Amino acid sequence: MNGRVLRIELRRSVAPWAGVVVLVPALAFLYLLPGQWWTGTTAWTAQWTPMALWTRSLLYYLWPLAVGLGALQGLRDHRSKMSELLTTTSRPARHRAAMLAGTTAITLASAFALLVLVGGVQVLANTEYMHLGWLPISLVGAFSLVAGAVLGMGAGRALPSVLTPPTLAMGAFVFTTLMHLSLGRTETTTAAGVPATEPNRISLLSPAVDEVRDALVTLSASVHVGQTIWLLGMAATGFALLVAATPRARLIALTPVLAGAVIALLVLPSDPRRMYVVDKAAAELVCDGPVCVTKTQQARLADLAGPGKEALRLLRGALGDQAPDSVRENTAVLPEGSTPRWSRSTVLFDFDDDIVATAKGEELTWALIAKGMVPGCTPTSWSGFGNDEFAQAVALAWVLGDLKPLPGTLLRREVDAEARPVWNELKALPRAEQLSRINAMRAAAVSCKGDTFDALKGGASR
Repeated sequence: MNGRVLRIELRRSVAPWAGVVVLVPALAFLYLLPGQWWTGTTAWTAQWTPMALWTRSLLYYLWPLAVGLGALQGLRDHRSKMSELLTTTSRPARHRAAMLAGTTAITLASAFALLVLVGGVQVLANTEYMHLGWLPISLVGAFSLVAGAVLGMGAGRALPSVLTPPTLAMGAFVFTTLMHLSLGRTETTTAAGVPATEPNRISLLSPAVDEVRDALVTLSASVHVGQTIWLLGMAATGFALLVAATPRARLIALTPVLAGAVIALLVLPSDPRRMYVVDKAAAELVCDGPVCVTKTQQARLADLAGPGKEALRLLRGALGDQAPDSVRENTAVLPEGSTPRWSRSTVLFDFDDDIVATAKGEELTWALIAKGMVPGCTPTSWSGFGNDEFAQAVALAWVLGDLKPLPGTLLRREVDAEARPVWNELKALPRAEQLSRINAMRAAAVSCKGDTFDALKGGASR
C-alpha cells in the first residue's frame, strides 16, 4: 500500500472514524467515570502492567465496536453498487482487500497505541520501576481490534445487508459478555468454604481481560501465545471472506478461525493459577534493613523505612522475643474469597490497605504496629469492618500506652466507642494477664481462626 492509496482510503472510508470511535469512548470511560482504575497501586496510571491490563479490559466494549465498524467498511463495495465492475479490473481481489483492511488496521492500532501512550506518559511520572513485560498485553490488545475489524469486513462482504454491522456488533458484545460470565467462569469453593468463581480456558478467547486486583499480577506467556493464534485465525478468515467470490470459497474461509480456536484452546492454560500469574521480577524485594518493598514500590521505601523501623522497635518493647523482626510488603496473590495468610515474625502490609494507604510519618508507624498486631482476616477482595478493627485499636493502644485513632479509618467514632471500654479494662489488669490476652489475640489474628476482639475481652476465641 503506497502513500497515495492510503490517503485516498483515509478520505473515502470509515477507517479514520473507526480510530476515533475506539479512542474517544476509551478516554471518556477512563477519565469521566470513577472506578478502581483510579485508585491505589492498581490505578491505570500507577504501574505499567496495570495500565496495560486496564486498557485491555476496555476491549469488553471496544472490540464489538471494531467488529461492527469493520462490517460497515466491508459493505462499501455493495453500497457503491459497482461490485461487478470492480471484479473486472486488473487489480487482484486480494490487493483491494488488503487496502481496505490495511487502512482500518492502521487507524485502529494507532488509536489503541495512543490510548496506551496517554496512560504510559502518566505511569512514567508515577513509578521508578521500568520493564517491558506489559508490552505483549498491549500488542495482543491492538491485534484484537485489528482482527475483529477484519473479521467484520469479511462478514460484511459475505453478508451484504444493512443489518449486518449492528447484528455483528451486538453478537460480539454478547460474546465478550458470555466469556466473562456464564461460559467463561467456573464455580468453585475456597478453602474457607466461600463460594466463588474463577476464569476458565474459554474465557481467554475474549480479547478483554479481568479487572486488575493486584499490581503484581500479569498474564502468562502461554496466554499471549494462545490468544495470538486465535486472533491470527480470526484475521485470516476475515481476509479470506473479503476475497472469496463463491459460496464454497466462503465456507472454506471459515477454516482458519475454527482451526485457530481449536489450537488456541490446546495452548491456553486450563489452570487459573497459570493464567493470571505473579510477575516475579516486579515482586522482587528492595530493602532498607528490615523494611522491604517490591520493586514496583521502591520509590516509597525511603518514606517507609523510618516508620517501619520505629514500629519494630515499639513492638519489640511491648512483645519482647515474640515481636516481629521485619516489615515487608505482602506479595502473596490469593484467589478471591481466600483467607489471608499472615506471619508472626514479619509485619506484612499492603499499600492499598485503608490504614496504610494515606498514612505518613507517625501515623504510618501506628498503622504498621496495628498490622503487626492484628493483620485482619477479611477474605481476599472482600471488604469488611468490625472486630478486627476494634482489636487493632486496642492492640495499638497497648503498644503505645494510649488509645490512638487508626489511620485512614472513616468510622473513628465507632471504633473508639467499641475499643475504649475494652482498652480501659485491659490496662487495669496485671501485666501478666494483659500479655496473656494479647498473645491469645495474636494467635487468633495470625491464624484467622479466632475472634481477636473477644480474645482481648478475655473470652474464648471462635
